[in-house]
Amino acid sequence: MNSKLRIGIIGAGAAGMAAAWDLTRLGHEVHLYEAESKVGGLAAGFKDDNWDWTMEKFYHHWFQTDKSILKLIDDMGKSGKVLFPRPKTSYWIDGKVVRSEMNLSALSLPLSFLAIIRLGLAGVYLKFLTRDWRALEKVTADSWMRRWMGDEAYNKLWRPLLIGKFADRYQEVNMAWMWARIYTRSLRLGIYEGGFQAFLEDFAKAVTAQGATFHLNSPVEAIGTQDGKPTLTVKGQVEVFDRVISTASPGLMLKLAPSLMDTPYGKQIANLKSIGALCVVLALKQSLLTDGTYWLNLPATSADKSASQFPFLALVEHTNFMDKSHYGGDVLVYCGDYVPTDHEYFSMTEDQLVERFLPALKKVNPAFSADWIRKSWVWRAPYAQPIPFVNHSQNIPALKTPLPGVYWASMSQVYPWDRGTNYAVEIGQQVAKEAVG
Repeated sequence: MNSKLRIGIIGAGAAGMAAAWDLTRLGHEVHLYEAESKVGGLAAGFKDDNWDWTMEKFYHHWFQTDKSILKLIDDMGKSGKVLFPRPKTSYWIDGKVVRSEMNLSALSLPLSFLAIIRLGLAGVYLKFLTRDWRALEKVTADSWMRRWMGDEAYNKLWRPLLIGKFADRYQEVNMAWMWARIYTRSLRLGIYEGGFQAFLEDFAKAVTAQGATFHLNSPVEAIGTQDGKPTLTVKGQVEVFDRVISTASPGLMLKLAPSLMDTPYGKQIANLKSIGALCVVLALKQSLLTDGTYWLNLPATSADKSASQFPFLALVEHTNFMDKSHYGGDVLVYCGDYVPTDHEYFSMTEDQLVERFLPALKKVNPAFSADWIRKSWVWRAPYAQPIPFVNHSQNIPALKTPLPGVYWASMSQVYPWDRGTNYAVEIGQQVAKEAVG
């Protein structure tokens, strides 16, 4: 299509900006509407007064296999700002920190020799020998891993993590989702110089330089139709476009376009399930994970957080990944978890949540004391992780909606891949191509 189109995009996260990047390169007029005061969405960061770099509200990194976003950064001329160190990741097993990478370090896991062999063979199969994810989505991760990895390795390593992430629905998650997490991961983890917010700001500048217009602090109130063209209502004003691309969550999409509710497409959206995420971020005066571990997976012994050994899923010492000199000398630690939006973690005050999580830090490091904490932050997102059930590909709505000229691209549609900026960029570019193709 050679004619210039006027295109409205809901959301200035990675997906919305990726769509805008491609559309402005084709010469189209693009307007991005963002409810927040800055770009970024779930990948957005924050910055304390004495820091040179920003921190992500929700821990984030890239993999060396993240081709879509790495190519985009290269196209921006910013590849020199991407860093790929190799941090240490570990499990907490039987009261000890144990290295957890899929390599020879697996030999140190507290498993029988047979369990290690089965774990290794299954890992090699998933990492290198199969791309047939559609066959894997027909079975649950729970049943596949029990069968091929064996109960010992599964119960010791994987089941606690699945429970920690999906609580009482962990036995319903399909194996294709687990395969995608193993298949695409690399030992080196990537970050942008200055933090991910620095990347997002550089990306926004590049998109603006190509002619896009950003409207921050501008939540869209409704998606409509006028004379066969899609409209957006923003601050009470109706704007008419040739195309509209929404990167909103499923719930918000249906709220913005309630006419979808009575359509098969709308019912598909309504049937999608997801969970929320939260992170307690602590600025400490000294290191918590003194063995150099960056990411410590904490086992869930129960779907009930209050009955589990640990009240959250992941303990991440960011400054064992990036030097604390970027953050005014603070040791920065995430306590991260995934819970449904009706969980008490979403209604507790920030102080209550910090107090709930602190005893876990003393379990990991008995020397820890609350007076190590200089400052704390709490970040919560009600839409953070889609739940993929068996044969989930049949449940994914198309990018094109039944509304004239309206398209929807969300993290619920990147399946079998997991949510993240790489796949946000990929789906943003896909929807841009479909919208004007």
